[in-house]
Amino acid sequence: MDEIHAQPKNGAHALWQTLIQHGITTVFGYPGGAIMPVYDALTSYPEMRHILTRHEQGAVHAAEGWAKASGKIGVCIATSGPGATNLVTGITDAMMDSVPLLAITGNVARFLLGTDGFQEADITGITMPITKHSFLVRHAADIPRAVAEAIKIATSGRPGPVLIDIPKDVQMEAFVGSLEGVRPKKPLPQLSSASIDEAVALLKQAKQPVMMVGGGAMEASAEIIALAHAWNIPVITTLMGLGIFPASDPLWLGMPGMHGSVASNRAISNADVLLGIGLRFDDRVTGKIARFAPHATIIHVDIDAAEISKLVRAHVAVRADAKEAALALTSRAVKLENPEWIAKTLEWKSRFVTHSKWSAGQAIKMICDQLRPDDILSTDVGQHQMLAAQLARFDKPRRWLTSGGLGTMGFGFPSGIGAALAEPQVRSVVIAGDGGFQMTAQELATLTRYQIPVKIAIINNSFLGMVRQWQEMFHQNNYSEVYLGDDNPDFVKLADAYSIKAFRASDASELERVLLEWLDYPGPCLLEAVVPNEHGVFPMVPAGASLQESIEEPPTGVKA
Repeated sequence: MDEIHAQPKNGAHALWQTLIQHGITTVFGYPGGAIMPVYDALTSYPEMRHILTRHEQGAVHAAEGWAKASGKIGVCIATSGPGATNLVTGITDAMMDSVPLLAITGNVARFLLGTDGFQEADITGITMPITKHSFLVRHAADIPRAVAEAIKIATSGRPGPVLIDIPKDVQMEAFVGSLEGVRPKKPLPQLSSASIDEAVALLKQAKQPVMMVGGGAMEASAEIIALAHAWNIPVITTLMGLGIFPASDPLWLGMPGMHGSVASNRAISNADVLLGIGLRFDDRVTGKIARFAPHATIIHVDIDAAEISKLVRAHVAVRADAKEAALALTSRAVKLENPEWIAKTLEWKSRFVTHSKWSAGQAIKMICDQLRPDDILSTDVGQHQMLAAQLARFDKPRRWLTSGGLGTMGFGFPSGIGAALAEPQVRSVVIAGDGGFQMTAQELATLTRYQIPVKIAIINNSFLGMVRQWQEMFHQNNYSEVYLGDDNPDFVKLADAYSIKAFRASDASELERVLLEWLDYPGPCLLEAVVPNEHGVFPMVPAGASLQESIEEPPTGVKA
């Protein structure tokens, strides 16, 4: 470390030096009164890059995007009270999607804690259910250990968010002590050979096996590929697992669940052995749990013991890191002779809804068809998210960023900012709806300030599209409070107000004409695709239905 940083003078300086010692050199944040000493100290650390967002929610989602794209912990900073509570949605999002995140907040001075002081909030109490751990640091000397422990907890086992709350007077308190904390380690549960024996015995007998891979296997992509080929097992990747297994591989069947592919949902419904690795079997994947994989014996591999048999009963439980379990199963592989099953899954895979006329689906397909293998695609939440998940093809992990478990509107744009900063050598593309984009649209200023070359596509159908689709199908077209069109801004003019170049396309020919110019523009750039108001996303499994009841084509009277 530079000699000038040899010994921090107070808690705020100790915070920055500890972060730097742990390899963290980019943070996203927004200052305020109770975190001011930390920002005062920031100017002493030119090696630390601070990205000033325009809202704390933008900071936390950008930190998530950084973490999802890079695999490294994302860090965000906010002040006390409303600053801290504005992080809560993103912290919850990170908890649901197992994102390693460190949220640092300031708080009122120690003598004011619990007195309802100005801008005081019990953020450690508020975030206790939505973090792996929350720290309230009461002494400056404890900051290095708190940071080290927080990083260790956030990145060990099943990743997730950790919060450190530092009262203002602790930030200003003289630092006496050592910066040596506990270095992050990743202890793993010991793999049970007995559970692997059981899993191997089941796989050897399988006639119609299928493997389902979730986001928990993100670091095991190569091992998952080897495992699938060693056993000759078709592979399904969940919404959070897209890219872990290459979409170009003939064994890949697509995404399962509510808007999953025909091949995936039929394979699950007909499988005799289902090998699940690094997934939660959440309700959007399973449909009606009582009828999920009705003929299958289920092997569940997960590092988090709490997830095994939480929703779907596992006949064989393998508590292990995905990479370690995949290696163990591959080492004992017997290539299955199942040509009829493979042929059947390929036939199912050929069935999909086409997007041959101008619609959100066609616009998104045109965009996705132009993505390079290394491009990172971030989405917001809604119809465009599901269409992008269906239509984009990822051959690498960490190229697809989305909010899965929490389904957070406003996530897509700032997460694309975080991804662009984490992986500056590749292109960061965002697809958002007109509704979700407006929840964090102020981050256009962040793009301008730092000239971050994010490419934003707004799919403008003038509706909260997914809610409208449900109202159309299940509420007799009672479109209650979902129409946005009369109040939407002119998105091209909005971009121009932030000095960002923008394009608009209202049909396929216009989109084709501007698409490459938008993608190849050297700086930040926005594209508005104006699409028809009413369209649906299919296939679709209605809420409460089983995967066998998937609506594979738009019903009569419902627009595709």
